[in-house]
Amino acid sequence: MTPVRTITVTGEGTAGAVPDLLTLTFAVEVRRDGAETAYRDAGEAASAVTEALSGHGVAGAELRTSGLNLRAELVWAENQGQKVTGYVASTTMVARISPPSRASAAISAAVAAGGDSLRINGIEQGFADTPAVAARAQEAAWRDAEAKASRFAALAGGRLGKVISIDQRPEHGPPVPMMAGMERASASEDLPIEAGSVAVSASVVVQWELDSPGSNTG
Repeated sequence: MTPVRTITVTGEGTAGAVPDLLTLTFAVEVRRDGAETAYRDAGEAASAVTEALSGHGVAGAELRTSGLNLRAELVWAENQGQKVTGYVASTTMVARISPPSRASAAISAAVAAGGDSLRINGIEQGFADTPAVAARAQEAAWRDAEAKASRFAALAGGRLGKVISIDQRPEHGPPVPMMAGMERASASEDLPIEAGSVAVSASVVVQWELDSPGSNTG
C-alpha cells in the first residue's frame, strides 16, 4: 500500500479596522493618616468620578469596579522596627467608551472629578464586535495557508488533495494599533485620542493530502 503523502503549512492573516470601542482602566487612590478617613475619601472620589463618567454616557454595564484595596504604609525605623505612617485606600475601575470620539471629553471629566486622586493605568482600543474582525483575519490566514501549500505542492510535483486537519493557533493577543496615538494637550484642553487603525491577527496550521498530478481524487 502506497503511503499517503501530506503537506502541512502555517498560514498567517491580519485584518485591520477602525476601532469603535475604547477601554479605559484607571484607579482612585488616596493617602490619609487614618484608615477610616482614607477609605471614606477614596469612596467619595470614586463616586465623583463615576458621576462624571455617567454624565458622558458611561454607566451601567459600561462601567465596573474591578478592585478595592486598603493598606497601611510602613517604614522601617532604626531600633523601632516597622512603623505605620499612614493608610492608602484605592479602587480600580474599568470604563468602556463607544464610540471612541466620546473618550476625550469623558476622560477630562473624570480627571476633573477625581483630581490628584485619579490614576489612569491604560487605554486599549478595540471592537464592540471583535469576532467579526477576527473572522476576517482567520479567512486571510486560510488563504495564506492555501497559497503556500499549493506552491509547495507544485514544487513537489503534486497537487493539493483533501484537507486532513485544521489547527487554529492561539490568538496573538489583543488588537494592535497600526496607526494610533494620543497627542499632548494643555491641562485646560481635552486630550485628543486618534483612533487610527487596529489590527487583529490569526494563525492556522492546515494539513492536506498531496496527490500526484494524474491521480483520481473524485
